[in-house]
Amino acid sequence: MMMKTKHIFLILVFCTISFFTASAQQWGDYTLYSGMNSTTTTLLDTLSATYHTWNHGTKQTGYSTYLLPGGTLVRTVKATGVSFTGGPICGEIQKVDYAGNVTWDYVYSTTNYCTHHDLLPMPNGNVMVIAYERKTAAEVTAAGCTSFAAESWPEKIVEIMPTGATTGTVVWEWHAWDHLMQSTSASLANYQSSIVNHPELINVNLMTQKDWMHMNGLDYNPILDQVTFTCHNLSEQFIIDHSTTTAEAAGHTGGNSGKGGDLLYRWGKPGNYGAAGTQILNVCHDAHWIPEGVPNAGNLVAFNNNGVPASMTSSYVDSYTPPVNGYNYNLTLGSAYTPGTYSSRITTTGHTSNMGNSQQLPNGNKLICVALTGLIYEVNPANTTIWSYTASGSIPQAFRYDACYLNNPAPAIPTVTENAGTLSSTSATTYQWYMNGQLIAGATSQTYTPTSDGIYLVRITDANGCVYEYSTGYHFTMSSIGITENALSNNISIYPNPSTGIVSFDNSYLSGKNYDVSVYDIVGKLIVKEKNTNKINLLQQMNGVYFITIAVEKGETVTKKVSLLK
Repeated sequence: MMMKTKHIFLILVFCTISFFTASAQQWGDYTLYSGMNSTTTTLLDTLSATYHTWNHGTKQTGYSTYLLPGGTLVRTVKATGVSFTGGPICGEIQKVDYAGNVTWDYVYSTTNYCTHHDLLPMPNGNVMVIAYERKTAAEVTAAGCTSFAAESWPEKIVEIMPTGATTGTVVWEWHAWDHLMQSTSASLANYQSSIVNHPELINVNLMTQKDWMHMNGLDYNPILDQVTFTCHNLSEQFIIDHSTTTAEAAGHTGGNSGKGGDLLYRWGKPGNYGAAGTQILNVCHDAHWIPEGVPNAGNLVAFNNNGVPASMTSSYVDSYTPPVNGYNYNLTLGSAYTPGTYSSRITTTGHTSNMGNSQQLPNGNKLICVALTGLIYEVNPANTTIWSYTASGSIPQAFRYDACYLNNPAPAIPTVTENAGTLSSTSATTYQWYMNGQLIAGATSQTYTPTSDGIYLVRITDANGCVYEYSTGYHFTMSSIGITENALSNNISIYPNPSTGIVSFDNSYLSGKNYDVSVYDIVGKLIVKEKNTNKINLLQQMNGVYFITIAVEKGETVTKKVSLLK
């Protein structure tokens, strides 16, 4: 099913890879690390000799450093004059080429917000960051918080597009503050009578403090267009929808999931949302998916610093399989998200109460970084150590790359077009098609002809075979090629059409049936999803053409086109 991870940014494939082969040999050619507060970044070879060094002058590493295909670094930097304290505060982002030239140096820090901890290089060249945002005591109280009455720093996630050597534009953002709930007082904001029935929201009275959530890890899934993150203080790993607009991310509808910016999934401490179940994560970092081309692809991974049961002699690397269902995750309301425990656990050599990471490698090996001791080591599938290195200072993260990745830039992101019902990818060396987040077996040609409505994308490699790249999702409807005639189609009429914002249809034919109503824009983005309704509100949408799909549970599906003209 999955996917790219942030630290490789695209997926390592084919070069020197023997997929799923248990081996006592090291995987890859180089190990990248940069100590927190360090002014250098180091690339080691397989014999632990320094292969390459980047010197950053006086610019200290804040937390994360990643290597992009072709040898460019993306790194967090400790900015000067920031208004937030704690750790690891950053406030600045750099891109540095292999020769050490700074190609982008961007400050994202004011008195109201500041980046910290991890960043996420995006396939399109943008950079996603974690940032504290300041909320006053009055704002905290107004949000329904009765457990804390002082300034608080909740989290936001911001995607920034570089526009110049020192400039950038925020193109997408998500705020935890937009997705709160409380069950304490019906007279206050964000009230819900049941916490356990709203796991998509964050309890504003849950451990509220100044540095409240303490988000620390980010990863991106290009197949599902979703983001996962970990929180130190909440001891949970979360997933949100990145296919939304910023406006949708602030609400509860829209995006591929139909749920806007609400939490799609959470795991590690079910008591945080009132559900029964065993706590597994106890201080966690390094949220990521296991990528395609690696054993157990699609599993989620977290670095479990203290663990449950708690251990002060070792930390854990925990992996588990999320209950993904299309662009959502299965849940029995009132219960905890599954699975009830991890599917695999590695007990690390030594304990780190803070930071740390792991990387799952194509031959089944794992690279593990025990941050506070500076230990970086590789284990084979039997969890036997086959390589280790101890760096000076605290090493928040370390990553392994191969020479093909280092020496070759990524291919262009593929584009999908449609002609008479057939989808085509721009030219590449290999292709793989997906529908609604699931790989289509055997669909490995440059073209693909869908047989049902859905969101389709293609994965490609270039001639070098170093990385995977994924297209954006393309929403395909059978109606676009004239296949709409069935009993449901004949009995459903959309009106008025054109519409000024409220679209209705006669649902007498659907009496006694359960059905979903989904609305997609012209580029295939899901903007509204409701159940068993005969009226759709498009007042907040822009003028244009929209597709309304009505899907009867275990039955017919029809898509109708409507024009919005306000």
